[in-house]
Amino acid sequence: MTYSIVARDPATGELGIGSQSHFFGVGRLVGWGETGVGVAATQAFVNVDYGPQAVAAMRAGASAQQAVDQVTAADPLSAYRQLGVVDANGLAVSFTGGRCAPAAGGLVADGVAVQGNMLARDRVYHDMLDAYQDAKGPLAERILAAMVAAEQAGGDVRGSQSAVLTVYGPDRSQTPWQHVRIDIRVDDHPDPISELSRLLPRHRAFDFIGEVIFAQDLMIGPYQNVSPETLEEKLSGLAAAAELLGEDNREAQFWQALLMARSGDRAGARRLFTELFGYRPALREFLIGIAPLGFLDDVADYL
Repeated sequence: MTYSIVARDPATGELGIGSQSHFFGVGRLVGWGETGVGVAATQAFVNVDYGPQAVAAMRAGASAQQAVDQVTAADPLSAYRQLGVVDANGLAVSFTGGRCAPAAGGLVADGVAVQGNMLARDRVYHDMLDAYQDAKGPLAERILAAMVAAEQAGGDVRGSQSAVLTVYGPDRSQTPWQHVRIDIRVDDHPDPISELSRLLPRHRAFDFIGEVIFAQDLMIGPYQNVSPETLEEKLSGLAAAAELLGEDNREAQFWQALLMARSGDRAGARRLFTELFGYRPALREFLIGIAPLGFLDDVADYL
């Protein structure tokens, strides 16, 4: 079951994986990786151990090929497995056991491996590779383009149910969990690739919101040491996030209003808070609650 792509962006060093399957929660099974180390996709009659074991081998210094050789050699049922691996140097390997359900196979190119089994046709993974290589932009969007192409070519012969998209940073770290740049899972959906396409820009929007609201001086504690350029960048980014999220999600708009108030745009903040309180009256109490925590001294002026 499943098709997947593992890749390294040569320009940024980022590592990524994308996969779709007619199975619940493919993301908890198929995709494994670590910043600055490598990524692995384990599938078919899946042995989940392949993923973390391949990453551990690369962390210890093995190449992608050596990692694949190690995990498959230790498994008496490797003929039923499929594995794609890319290491931090961009070496890509795709393994398909001889007893994987057809259509099954994989392809590799510089820094990318695509593979699938139980596919509608072999063209699925061929189109994946072509789409990835033709796509422009960040790694996540290029991986997503490959999966869109896979679906258009027929995808999993059984249908669609779940998908995952993960991107890791380029450098090894003692805290690798802090360098997972994209992490989206669609566990059960009639069109998981379309749902990934919807969620990816929202993921980026909330990354920006988090960057603002967790920033000392800008948002936490006294407002200080913030340049006009930084303020404009953050306010513009929050406005863009608010537009993307739409009227049903006012998260970005709330923090935009609070930043306006903190930075001295009292009139603009009042207008935005008034709109927010009309949309969701409970936000008034939320503002009252967080104000004394160091976010806003003169909260009464905005109620």
